[in-house]
Amino acid sequence: MRLSLLRFARLNPAVKELRLHLCQTGEESQGVRDFVNKQYVQLKRDNPSLPILVRECNGVQPRLWVRYEMGKEKSVPLTKATAEDIAKHIETLGKGP
Repeated sequence: MRLSLLRFARLNPAVKELRLHLCQTGEESQGVRDFVNKQYVQLKRDNPSLPILVRECNGVQPRLWVRYEMGKEKSVPLTKATAEDIAKHIETLGKGP
């Protein structure tokens, strides 16, 4: 798993913001909660100037949003995704628009 954490350092400078939406208690958000608990610190350490927002709301469907230059955004649903799946999504979307 350490190898996947190292990939975060290669986020494209065109990435201006990451947002994670999740439910605090819902089963479909468990992987997002695991990701935040286990990998958020390393992601932030590797990208200290990148805003990484974690938005919790009861009953919301989990989703990853990436904002790029010029306001362009992409999102990926994270329903029942594992922490490893989320790391892969960040790696893929972190390459740029």
